[in-house]
Amino acid sequence: MSALEVRTRDAEGTRQFARALAGALRPGDLLVLDGPLGAGKTTLTQGLGAGLGVRGPVASPTFVIERVHPSLGDGPDLVHVDAYRLGGGGEVDDLDLEADLDRAVTVVEWGRDRVEHLADSVLLIELERPDRVEDPLDPDEPRTLRVTPVGPRWDERSVLRLEAVLADLTGPHGTVDHGMLLGADQDPAPSAPEVSSGPSEPSAPSAPSEEDR
Repeated sequence: MSALEVRTRDAEGTRQFARALAGALRPGDLLVLDGPLGAGKTTLTQGLGAGLGVRGPVASPTFVIERVHPSLGDGPDLVHVDAYRLGGGGEVDDLDLEADLDRAVTVVEWGRDRVEHLADSVLLIELERPDRVEDPLDPDEPRTLRVTPVGPRWDERSVLRLEAVLADLTGPHGTVDHGMLLGADQDPAPSAPEVSSGPSEPSAPSAPSEEDR
């Protein structure tokens, strides 16, 4: 299935994207976050928590593996998992994530090739950092986020809703606070963060480099 590609210029832009994405999620959704250390997986999950309206704070669950953030309203809980230190499917199964899948939105950092067997549908989000930046001391680097819906849960209607939610990010200046939804044949402005829709293949995970942001 075609991927949606989102570009943000800083960490707050990643959170803004995730808050918008939360509007397209339902109880039972499984999100797999893939990208190197420092790519912004926890930052993205913080935005999801804000968008879903769950109890915080949302932080990296590296040493506890799994955290459950109850909903403060009528929405689904957020189950936040860090699979970095987990081995094969057996260790994932020991967490008994299936018990929460139906009633929660489950987000698994480092989940690629580890948790897909838990559900017949996943939303894969790949986070990429630029190879070079103008100021290497600036913690707010741009990101490219590639969103790929997989499985029957993400049917045409669900994908159209996902596209519509991301399209709502569009602002008059194409800033990171709003984003921009582009067609596959449009050329994005180099300095403006945007969301584009077009065919894409999920890329292989990058090598870890530094503490996740």
